[in-house]
Amino acid sequence: MATRRDVLSEVLQGVAEIKAQREGKKMPATVPVLTFEEFEQLPEEEGIRYELDEGILLMEPSPVFRHNLIRQRIATRLREFVESHHLGFVIEEMDFRLSRNTVRNPDVAFVTSEHLKKIDLDRTPVEGAPALAVEVISPSNLAQDTVKKVHQYLSAGSQSVWLVYPALQLVEIHDSYKDVKGGRVREVREPDAIEESKLFGGVKFSLPLRAIFHIKQQG
Repeated sequence: MATRRDVLSEVLQGVAEIKAQREGKKMPATVPVLTFEEFEQLPEEEGIRYELDEGILLMEPSPVFRHNLIRQRIATRLREFVESHHLGFVIEEMDFRLSRNTVRNPDVAFVTSEHLKKIDLDRTPVEGAPALAVEVISPSNLAQDTVKKVHQYLSAGSQSVWLVYPALQLVEIHDSYKDVKGGRVREVREPDAIEESKLFGGVKFSLPLRAIFHIKQQG
């Protein structure tokens, strides 16, 4: 196993690669392999997001303005709905430990009141999957990586995963219900709305896609 110094060297090299890519430079890729314990000890780097994919360290630059605005809009609508019905809490960019060496950081997550009772609010990552994970998909995200991430969420106990595609103005919803073999996948396109009740204990939630995708620039 690599020493802590070796691991940190690989991480810093990866950070340097991301910064170089921003400047249009090319550097040889490195893929650090970490245990969960090593992941917990990583130093924070401004503008870098960490995830652990079955032991493989993933590092991504901070999202662009459009990505963050869409995430914020979804989180705001979900938070207002969830808290008004006392269903739990909605949080943004929180680490969740899905399995021994897998930690994911969804853009938005809904955590049920029942799950909250089992969480240490002063520690990260949160143990277990959120009931709902929302991922805003960027052009740089590979399809195979996105599919793998959805599988990890659902296998760890998430009831639903929403993949939000700003460029296509659609949301792909992956549900995992015991009464539906293999779960189900459905697409919602603008001008339609996301409508969900089973995830929220029978209380109906509705979110028109125009409310999250339409951005009117002033001036």
